[in-house]
Amino acid sequence: MTKLKVTQVKSTNGANPKQRGALQSLGLGKIGNVTERDDDPTVLGAIDRVSHLVKVEDA
Repeated sequence: MTKLKVTQVKSTNGANPKQRGALQSLGLGKIGNVTERDDDPTVLGAIDRVSHLVKVEDA
C-alpha cells in the first residue's frame, strides 16, 4: 500500500465542523503540520473533503 504525505497549508478559520473533523482524523490541526497516511478510501475521502486546505504528495 502506498503512503501519502499530507501537509496542512491553510487555516481552519471559517471551515465547517465536518472539515475540521476531517483534518483531525488526518492528524492535522495547525498550518505546517505533516502526516503520512496509507492510501485507502477512508483517507482519500477525508482528503477530498479538505482538499482546499491541504497539499498531498506521494511519500
